[in-house]
Amino acid sequence: MATATAASAPVAVAPASVKKAPKQLPVPNSDFYQLVDVLTAEEKAIVKKVRTYMETKVQPIINKYWSDDAFPFELLPSFKELGLGGLGYEGYGCAGGSQKLFGFVAMELARVDASFCTFFGVHSGLAMGSIYLDGSEEQKQKWLPPMARWEKIGCFGLTEPLVGSGTSGGMTTIAKREGDTWILNGQKRWIGNATWCDVSIIWARDVADNQVKGFIVENKTTPGFSVEKIEHKIALKVVQNGQITLKDVRVQEANRLQGGNSFRDTARVLRMTRYMVGWASTGIQMGAFEATLKYAQERLQFGKPIASFQMVQDLLAKMLANVTACQCLMVRLAQLNDEGKLGDHHASLAKAFCTAKSRETVSWGREVLGGNGIVTDYNVARFFADAEALYSYEGTYQMQNLIVGKAITGLGAFV
Repeated sequence: MATATAASAPVAVAPASVKKAPKQLPVPNSDFYQLVDVLTAEEKAIVKKVRTYMETKVQPIINKYWSDDAFPFELLPSFKELGLGGLGYEGYGCAGGSQKLFGFVAMELARVDASFCTFFGVHSGLAMGSIYLDGSEEQKQKWLPPMARWEKIGCFGLTEPLVGSGTSGGMTTIAKREGDTWILNGQKRWIGNATWCDVSIIWARDVADNQVKGFIVENKTTPGFSVEKIEHKIALKVVQNGQITLKDVRVQEANRLQGGNSFRDTARVLRMTRYMVGWASTGIQMGAFEATLKYAQERLQFGKPIASFQMVQDLLAKMLANVTACQCLMVRLAQLNDEGKLGDHHASLAKAFCTAKSRETVSWGREVLGGNGIVTDYNVARFFADAEALYSYEGTYQMQNLIVGKAITGLGAFV
């Protein structure tokens, strides 16, 4: 009997209906230079915990709250459990930790929502920071532990309806001392958390010596203190900003920040929070880049994902370059901060650069998404709008550049 040869053996043919499995595409990752590796294992665990919280608790609901111009109070109990109150401060029940950790946490918060990051920064950075840097030992012992536990939420009243960049010399809110009591009169505007928080740090000009001084005001129980919510915002809509009116508000000397006796003392707080805005604006870019890349990988035109088009890849590469440049700048700034070398000019350069790049990055993301880039469903529109607020708050782009300019030339160009 003849046997079949190799040449005559039957060949298996794949059915025409079997299709090739789709190519597995990379998961969007905005840490292109793996900068998370500058953190210790313990710090990485904290950052991972924050990322998980933001992705599982905040991301699913934040677009609705942003659209409704409302704050998600339902999240406060679970957010408190993260133990982030007073991050970067030592003692007084604060979370402690390095400035790198503080920065990476802020970046992770903003990667999902800049408003939530701002709420955190106003309380833990501005309000607690004012007491930590300018308060007496007694004031730190009294206020920082409950604020670190989020039992008392704070805000920071510096900007005024008619005075923003000129608060150092043109503040209109005044403080007049009568014995052991100070009487405050004036208004503050754009104050995050003001509509619902417990404690306000109010900066006022002492009529006796014309110096700016800080005061701890218990909003909910102090006569003459009132807040009106600022409506119709197009950015940071989750943050509840208010206009504070102080009408013969009486504050005890015990509640005057004992180390806050001039605008130089105020500036120490601003240096720290401008540092945080650099991280937050970098986080916005991370969120926008990842959302844009995911969309581009899934969105089909002409039968192909738009991520395969040259012009889209060019925009994605430029977005990632901005993100990475800002991350590298902020990591170095964190090192300077941890070494006690951070100056106002360092923080100002980072704030100006990162917020400017953030506007550029989110605009490219909105461009890639086309019409879908102007609705909140895809997240990029929210990042696009929120970047505008970060560009202006904590000192405008131009003011930051003048601070840098004075440092590098030795000549002040302020009016």
